[in-house]
Amino acid sequence: MGSFSIWHWLIVLVIVALVFGTKKLRNMGEDLGGAVKGFKKGMRDANEEADQKTPEAVTQQRTQTDDTIDVQAKEKTDA
Repeated sequence: MGSFSIWHWLIVLVIVALVFGTKKLRNMGEDLGGAVKGFKKGMRDANEEADQKTPEAVTQQRTQTDDTIDVQAKEKTDA
């Protein structure tokens, strides 16, 4: 009683197919597959973009903003 057999799942599948229709189920499957493909492509593009940025480009990008002040630090000497 705790686990379902293959026959239970087949009956559920037939009932779902009768309620929703095969065309609607196929469209939902295509939409879900397209969303997963789009997500994977976006993640791959983001990783490639992050790999292409060099540390120098990131540092240069940070210093070019208006919010930062670029100063040169000097050591204090006792004279």
